Amino acid sequence: MNRINAIRLTAILALLVCTVAAQAQRRNTRYVEYIEKYAPLAVQQMKEHKIPASITLAQGLLESGAGQSALARKSNNHFGIKCGSNWRGRTVRHDDDARNECFRAYSNPRDSYEDHSAFLKRGARYAFLFDLKVTDYKGWARGLKKAGYATDPSYANRLITIIEDYDLYKYDSRGMSKREARKWAKELKKKPWLANPHQVYIANDIAYVVARDGDTFRFLGKEFDISWKKLVKYNDLHKDYTLEAGDIIYLKSKKK
Repeated sequence: MNRINAIRLTAILALLVCTVAAQAQRRNTRYVEYIEKYAPLAVQQMKEHKIPASITLAQGLLESGAGQSALARKSNNHFGIKCGSNWRGRTVRHDDDARNECFRAYSNPRDSYEDHSAFLKRGARYAFLFDLKVTDYKGWARGLKKAGYATDPSYANRLITIIEDYDLYKYDSRGMSKREARKWAKELKKKPWLANPHQVYIANDIAYVVARDGDTFRFLGKEFDISWKKLVKYNDLHKDYTLEAGDIIYLKSKKK
């Protein structure tokens, strides 16, 4: 093995180790426990208010630190909602963007979930979100950021990452009508990757995905609208190569 190939192999192995470590970290036990506990409540809110359960759960996880934040533990506030001029309920003071800000306090987490739905439905700046499909979690995530739900510039991406890392999108189909469910089933039959899209990573300005069991070049090509033959070429592989779980597949030509 020459020196260049050795360096390349070392880089690929390091990338694999980092990827596996990152995926292990993302499967946080507290997150899993939170999802199991509050998923039924998020689905119920979705059925009543047409807010994707995946978005509600992802916001709850992010805003409350999986139920471990001071606001969540002491005041049952799982969504970081501040008092506002119209709030007449209990309040609590907490440092956020500024010191000693006023936040809403609830008797139990259910009240927090219900008020989160009401907060979005009553807010004129969030009205456009309800024109989106209940399965469009990416549109909702970006819309929440656009509407100013949070000041974090990466808020939308953080929500999307949580949803995809923990498969939260699977809960959204439970809020569809029978007609919508049939339509979604047909769409999934044509584009099965919509149910569980691959996470795209960036290394040296080149996008790549990590292959899963059952993946093929043709399947990935359809998901990312790239010729499967180009994927084979980008990754210096043979067309008959069988992808294995954990393989790194580049979506663009690598730099020389």
